Amino acid sequence: MPNVIVVIGTGQIGQAIARRVGVGKHILLADMSAENAGAAAHTLASAGYDVSVATVDVCARETVHKLAEQAAALGDVMGMIHAAGVSPSQAPPATILKVDLYGTAVVLEAFGDVIASGGAGVVISSQSGHRLPALSIEQNRALALTPAEELLGLAFLQPDQVTDSLHAYQLSKRGNSLRVAAEALRWGKRGARLNTISPGIIMTPLAKDELSGPRGEGYRRMIDLSVAGRAGVPDEVGAVGALLMGPDGGFITGSDFLMDGGVTAAYLYGELAPK
Repeated sequence: MPNVIVVIGTGQIGQAIARRVGVGKHILLADMSAENAGAAAHTLASAGYDVSVATVDVCARETVHKLAEQAAALGDVMGMIHAAGVSPSQAPPATILKVDLYGTAVVLEAFGDVIASGGAGVVISSQSGHRLPALSIEQNRALALTPAEELLGLAFLQPDQVTDSLHAYQLSKRGNSLRVAAEALRWGKRGARLNTISPGIIMTPLAKDELSGPRGEGYRRMIDLSVAGRAGVPDEVGAVGALLMGPDGGFITGSDFLMDGGVTAAYLYGELAPK
């Protein structure tokens, strides 16, 4: 039976990491959209990868656990790349919290039960989580440790507390990095590692939605005033993902890697800092 790499969310970033770590393995591409999964499968299969497809809704626990079972039936699950999510311009606050926060918690739970010894997982988070003001110790622990089915009931996640999509997105992405740190302990008992990547503006369809949406001007300003002075590309995230999932990253787990071209640095200490 082959070693298996699971990609949840078959966009450009998920594919970029899969290209780096999927050689000689079976890649299971899962997406809410069968069309998107099929397109990704065509691209990778045309490049010589061994692929299959599945549909999954990360907000529906039963479909996530079914995907984990399907992956385990194919072979040893050596890698899990979770790149599914919605951006602030794509959905209201409640949807963002459900997809990006709750959905990630369910994915980590399900694949923490099937990941093989020597395996590794990567969750794609966002620079936005790094620009959320500090939460209390209690709130951090709640985001990290609250059972998935109770997460959305936390008092500070209620509609009267989270009134706009950007705040929901920032909370979700902060929650992702905290959750990964906590889940890395459980994954470690199976001999597996788990980390988060927090990219800045990477030129994907999601980023293009943001650049053409109501926050577009702010996004262009972020790019212009960042250290790099440009947006990133998916293959740059792929390189970091390959490090974290490969043997050279064997001492890295429970960590979050910010790669945003210096946008957060500019927010803290440069021209992007709030006046």
